[in-house]
Amino acid sequence: MFYSIISKNKGSFISSKVRIASNFWLRFKGLMFDRTIDEKAAMVFYNAPAIHTSFMRFSIDIVFLDKNNKVIKICQAVKPWKIVFCRHSALAIELPAHRAKERSLELGDTLQITVSESPKNKRI
Repeated sequence: MFYSIISKNKGSFISSKVRIASNFWLRFKGLMFDRTIDEKAAMVFYNAPAIHTSFMRFSIDIVFLDKNNKVIKICQAVKPWKIVFCRHSALAIELPAHRAKERSLELGDTLQITVSESPKNKRI
């Protein structure tokens, strides 16, 4: 099942092909070993105060959110073999490199994750 990420402040899509790392294997693998990431793709990690880019082949943007889905840190174009931390984050989002800037994401923006296939776009 895919989800979408929308900026509530700007009313724009951040990503329309979102995967939730909802189990051990998805959390462990993340984007490791993938050759590329689709420009509309994203991966969401709950309870992730740190993200690593070990074994990745491309740079990514990492956006950390607090428990109210407000952006508290944006790390742009993080290269492979790096680790970034955000101690108070409740959620981390991996995006293609430069996507945060392209979508004008800023600290304090509120993001909403919605089910793509749902006609009502229920908030999760």
